[in-house]
Amino acid sequence: MTKSSRFALFCAGVLMLASCKNFQVKEEYFVVNPNPLEVQGGEVNYTVTGTFPEKTFIKKVVCVATPELRWEGGSVKGEPVTLQGEKITGNNQVIEWKEGGSFTYNGNFKYQPEMAKSELYVTFEATKKGKPIEVEPVKIADGVISTAELYAETAKGANTAGSKDAFQRIIKQAQDANIMFVIQQANVRSSETNSDAVKALKESLKNFAADTKNYAIDNVEISAYASPDGGFKLNDKLAAQREKNAANYAKNEVKKAKSTAAIESKYTAQDWDGFKSLVEQSNLQDKDLIIRVLSMYDDPEKREAEIKNLSAVYKDLAADILPQLRRARLTLNYQIIGRSDEEIQEAYKTDASVLSVEELLYAATLTEDKAAKKDIYTTASKNYPNDYRAFNNLGEIAFKDGDFATAEANYKKALAIKADAPEVNTNMGLLCLAQNKPADAQAYFAKGGQSSENNEALGNMYIAQGQYERALTALKGSNTNGEALAMIMTKDYAGAQKVLAAVKNPDGNTAYLAAVAAARTNDAAAVAQNLKKAVSLDSSLKEKAQKDLEFAKFQDAVNAL
Repeated sequence: MTKSSRFALFCAGVLMLASCKNFQVKEEYFVVNPNPLEVQGGEVNYTVTGTFPEKTFIKKVVCVATPELRWEGGSVKGEPVTLQGEKITGNNQVIEWKEGGSFTYNGNFKYQPEMAKSELYVTFEATKKGKPIEVEPVKIADGVISTAELYAETAKGANTAGSKDAFQRIIKQAQDANIMFVIQQANVRSSETNSDAVKALKESLKNFAADTKNYAIDNVEISAYASPDGGFKLNDKLAAQREKNAANYAKNEVKKAKSTAAIESKYTAQDWDGFKSLVEQSNLQDKDLIIRVLSMYDDPEKREAEIKNLSAVYKDLAADILPQLRRARLTLNYQIIGRSDEEIQEAYKTDASVLSVEELLYAATLTEDKAAKKDIYTTASKNYPNDYRAFNNLGEIAFKDGDFATAEANYKKALAIKADAPEVNTNMGLLCLAQNKPADAQAYFAKGGQSSENNEALGNMYIAQGQYERALTALKGSNTNGEALAMIMTKDYAGAQKVLAAVKNPDGNTAYLAAVAAARTNDAAAVAQNLKKAVSLDSSLKEKAQKDLEFAKFQDAVNAL
């Protein structure tokens, strides 16, 4: 119970004893801060200071005072406080008879929406010499300002996190094949040109050249090499000849395929990089020693000499590693050309089953029609039920429509497929906030950190927690109702009005917050204008405005709704 309650009880007791008839405790004996009360972080905190005038608290009175917040259909009591006269033996606060006394009491109530239209009373239980004294309750404050609780409404208008497609109309690809050479030779052998890899590359070259609608060939690259044994001059000449012969072979195959692809070629005289890579991947017993030699010497001839000195190891190198470096690598660089926007849209109309999940998700971005988007995402969810993204996006649409049950069902389907999907967790957090469940929201936001919208969503949760400065940091630049609410709670009314004017898709809550900012700056005309607009966009706001103490001084505007 608050100290003010104790005071009220004491005053009641004293006056009752002094005069058994017409005992009264006056409202002016109490100072309540804030008045009206205000909810912040889900709590209605209050400080009551009571002052007993001299010769009012009877020496043998014990008074228990209890704060009670009352509203139509309900009430809630706070913790009681006990005061006693100077001739009472006990551990309660003593109020002297001659001097009187003061006390301060802090308390809080857990907020309920019904408290918006309420009154704070102090009720009393007083006794003198063990006999009860009747003391009437005293009203000490009016209602609760609940503007901070608009976080649930701002969450509804927050930017949700959509699941994006990975569609690429042009996809660059490369296909490789090696032509191997005999030691110290550069001729292209038929056994090599008939290998599976080379035949596959030639088949692709032919097919891509014939299908220019779906494929585009960039070029054919030739990279020829010699192994790093045998000396640089010999290897330089050998690698150059391998490049020339491989390039001629490639030109001939390009011509056969009826392609105009360019041939680009180069050679490496001694493939030390390839050598090192193969050694690192090998099971050679002394591979660490070989790699150490490579790091110790930069001169190619010195490297070769030192490695050859490792006679036992060199035999393994000559048998297993060096032959793999005598090669020319053929690389076919090409592009896969996907469907155009028009082709995707047409395919969706005629046979959506031919479209990949990426194409379907992309198709939804080609229209601004909400019903069309919903239809496309529904199709994607049916055709690709193991992909969570369509379910998340369906949840987004339902959430923005205020259909929380459908939104939750779709979000849960998405999380069942991918529990750590950041954008889905962000959206679930926003849904929890919109349902006044900030504790549940926090758990989801913890998993949504990688979504670009998560920080803004967190800002709305910080408002719910009463962390307004932190909310401002998270919401900065978002130009949302949430950012404006955070500014109102930090008393930056000009900033709030500026943000509200920049909200991309203003709704009834946007206008309502503008009315609150106007009320706090005593702009009656703006209060009336914005309340009228708010109710025209959302008729449910009329009843809220009628109970909202923000507009207690603007009853003409409220009555005109």
